[in-house]
Amino acid sequence: MKFTGTDSYVSTDDLSMAVNAAVTLQRPLLIKGEPGTGKTLLAEQVAESMGKTLIQWHIKSTTKAQQGLYEYDAVSRLRDSQLGNEKVKDISNYIRKGKLWEAFAADEQVVLLIDEIDKADIE
Repeated sequence: MKFTGTDSYVSTDDLSMAVNAAVTLQRPLLIKGEPGTGKTLLAEQVAESMGKTLIQWHIKSTTKAQQGLYEYDAVSRLRDSQLGNEKVKDISNYIRKGKLWEAFAADEQVVLLIDEIDKADIE
């Protein structure tokens, strides 16, 4: 299936070719532009028209790259160990999967929108 735009999104030939190349090659597609130019709408329309799940990761100034993969809650694990909770023996109870993890672990190809990535810490 090829992306050619939708009823509510008119795509240029160059944009359609870029999207279809990224899908075919299973490579990321970086869309750059000024606020309000339709980057988020493009991701939503690509996902909808191709029947793919859209996963959105909204970046804030405090977001760290590690959070895209997972976050480990050491404080809760320490508290549970002090309380004698049995779930402390399984570390997976304290790992929260990030949006990148969700995308990589998905059973089928997904559209991952990393929104406002320019707001993230340079590190």
